[in-house]
Amino acid sequence: MSNLESGVCPVTFRQPKKVILATVIGNGLVIYDFTVYSFSAVIIGKLFFPSDSAFASLLMALLTFGIGFAMRPLGAILIGNLADRKGRKAGLNVSNLLMATGTALIAFMPTHASIGFTATLLLVLSRLLQGFATGGEIGVSSVVLMELAPRDQRCYLVSWRSASQAAAVLVGAVVGAATTALLTPEQLLAWGWRIPFVLGLLIAPFGWFIRRNMVETPRRGPHSPSLRVLLNGHRPQLLLGILMMAAPTASIYLMVLYMPTYLVRTLGLSPSISLLSACISSAMLFIAAPLFARLADRLPRRKPTQYVTMILSILLVYPVFLALTQGVGELTSLLIIGVYSAVAMGNNGVSTVMIMEAFPAHHRATGMSVVYSFGVTIFGAFCPFLVTWLIGVTQNPMAPSWYLLGALAVSLFALVRFPVGRPTH
Repeated sequence: MSNLESGVCPVTFRQPKKVILATVIGNGLVIYDFTVYSFSAVIIGKLFFPSDSAFASLLMALLTFGIGFAMRPLGAILIGNLADRKGRKAGLNVSNLLMATGTALIAFMPTHASIGFTATLLLVLSRLLQGFATGGEIGVSSVVLMELAPRDQRCYLVSWRSASQAAAVLVGAVVGAATTALLTPEQLLAWGWRIPFVLGLLIAPFGWFIRRNMVETPRRGPHSPSLRVLLNGHRPQLLLGILMMAAPTASIYLMVLYMPTYLVRTLGLSPSISLLSACISSAMLFIAAPLFARLADRLPRRKPTQYVTMILSILLVYPVFLALTQGVGELTSLLIIGVYSAVAMGNNGVSTVMIMEAFPAHHRATGMSVVYSFGVTIFGAFCPFLVTWLIGVTQNPMAPSWYLLGALAVSLFALVRFPVGRPTH
């Protein structure tokens, strides 16, 4: 059935290669701005949440990291609906502008020592803006990539959204490692912690510029997006899709974003080595995502590769953390983290395509944005906070493996039950 016969005319773009590049690079910039906060969590805790206990300051900084997720569902609904009504370009440009505003606040705001509790409130506000922007970004950028791809290349093209996120985290980790290595602890505390945020702010105009030149034709067709119709008519896809986000969300926030803090505070490794773990895991994900997607595109169904990687992740999670806590050495630890990250997260592009194919074109941006933002908010928002709290309460460094194992089990349950029909156009 052709697009016209199906009654839906999806977004089409001129110069598709330029649109793909604009989407991937812009998505990477937004994710960089949002995630770089996690690499500065220890210092931000000291500067904005002063306390007699370094552990309490860290917990408050991680809690604020989680607060950024509170706005993701709202951003998903509003920006996703804007993209379904006005075009994908409009949604992407709004997310880019809001992310730059939130990053600017963090980069230049005074600390608690200068303006007291006002600094804490401004930090929370900046995280809320960043969360709102990210909530709409991921779903819309994923939809743009899928709608440009032929049926046998959808997973591969969408996988570059995951790859761009990995690249963004890699850049953030490299910047963090470089500033940690080149500056003294006093310089980092005084001004060096701002460098990653200033860099994110400087490259934001580039993301806006390349997206500004995206050209899309008007959407046509008998259907118009309706949030009520989406919620009532596609409830199984939405609910199970949210549960499917548990595994990739917990994996990336534990194995990539939280891992540097875990390696330093819990396992006692040096800050420079710990940030290398984020570099290694991000690099492995950047390589693995397109490779898994190429394989999935050659198969008639979307689920088989997901079953394999998810079951492997479940079997390996406990041995991975056991090896890390037993002190296998820095090099071996980095290798273990990198390989497990590739296995646990390399299939993200495939699962994203399967979820998007379950929605009609006129609800696709909103549907995917809602699935992603609610899933990440539920399973990732306070993941670092909860794991840090568990470690503190139980004094057991294996606590992260418990959380990740639970998330994997939830996603496996959802994968089994997820309704997969004929892919929509």
